[in-house]
Amino acid sequence: MKKAAVALSALALIIWACNNETKDSVEKADSANSAKIDSPGVTNEPIKADEESASFMVRAADGGMTEVQLSQMAQSKAADAKVKGFAAMMVHDHSAANDQVKMLANQRNVTLPDSVSADNKKKSGDLSKKSGKAFDKAYMDAMVKDHEGAVDLFEKSADKVNDTDLKTFINNTLPKIKMHLDSARAIRKSLK
Repeated sequence: MKKAAVALSALALIIWACNNETKDSVEKADSANSAKIDSPGVTNEPIKADEESASFMVRAADGGMTEVQLSQMAQSKAADAKVKGFAAMMVHDHSAANDQVKMLANQRNVTLPDSVSADNKKKSGDLSKKSGKAFDKAYMDAMVKDHEGAVDLFEKSADKVNDTDLKTFINNTLPKIKMHLDSARAIRKSLK
């Protein structure tokens, strides 16, 4: 009976993989995590993530990868020194946070997206077409909007996530994200 359940779970994962070709990386990660959470007995990991924790890690990873990607672009394309400095801080801080999310996800057998979501790819493509002051303004607008979303994600998840290590990560990272948001707003205002 147990062999049949494991075989059925494996078959479900194979079918899922075949039907998953058109989804973007975040949707693929969400689907993989749902399959893992719904398949008891298939994994032997010491820590099992609940749906809220897995969802948070997927969204945090997507946002963090996007911040790094856009900020690397800004380091080379920005005209304003404050924008370049902010971009360097984003690459440093979000790379460190991304490493923590990857570690937590690996410990919990949570699949993270391997690239930014389709929406964030579009945002990156649109931004890459700009230059000079128009680039600086568009980048800082994106940083304000993205950090507002990140603050919202982290605040809501802090109340919903039960995993102690994940809560600690959220509580330690949220003040830095709020500081990034304040800095982004100030720089954006100075560009007008």
